[in-house]
Amino acid sequence: MTSHEEIYQDSSMSYEEMVSRQPDLTTVIKEIKPFQGLNVLDLGAGSGRLSSIIAPEAKSLVSTDISSAMLDLLDKKLTSSNSTPNWTTVVADHRSLPIADHSIDLVVSGWSICYLTNTDNSDWEQNLALVLDELTRVSKPNGTIIILETMGTGTETPNPPEFLKSYYEQLENKYGFEHRWIRTDYTFGDVAEAKEKTEFFFGAELAHRIEENAWSTVPECAGIWWKHL
Repeated sequence: MTSHEEIYQDSSMSYEEMVSRQPDLTTVIKEIKPFQGLNVLDLGAGSGRLSSIIAPEAKSLVSTDISSAMLDLLDKKLTSSNSTPNWTTVVADHRSLPIADHSIDLVVSGWSICYLTNTDNSDWEQNLALVLDELTRVSKPNGTIIILETMGTGTETPNPPEFLKSYYEQLENKYGFEHRWIRTDYTFGDVAEAKEKTEFFFGAELAHRIEENAWSTVPECAGIWWKHL
């Protein structure tokens, strides 16, 4: 299967067509930190699933990602939907952000930090420390960090991959993040569309389960971790 890194660079539109079938997360974020009038960083913004709901209300938005193709798509989306050009996009590594100290009120990061912090990466603990150090550096003293990550696709209750469990445990036990989970199901028109729109990213095993269960709505769970500084 094509790697996610290649998908983010070469298949950004296919990715956008998939994640656009997930629920709007505005209320979820606002329950933790209302973002109207704030300076916001979307770390690992991708095609803009979080940036697109934050930009209309934020004072300013910086959207970073390692994939220029994803940020190009994000730019097009925000340009077509927002009258106020209050955002910037920056190609950047999570561990070294070209953002001023203490300039951000709210950091959001969706399904992104995990690529540096899963246990298949021998430097995952160091990477997590570097990322969180950077997020703390750019945040204002009363800022908030919100992290969303997978708790399992094709499952109705949390069943996170083994290679992410240590990362999640450190967020809570070492770094003091609060945690809860939500459903982020993908809703499609029919079973064939559900398979077509997800197999390129999640692989043949999920595609088989979609057919087996006749899913036009593919269940998914997501974890939310947050910390007020």
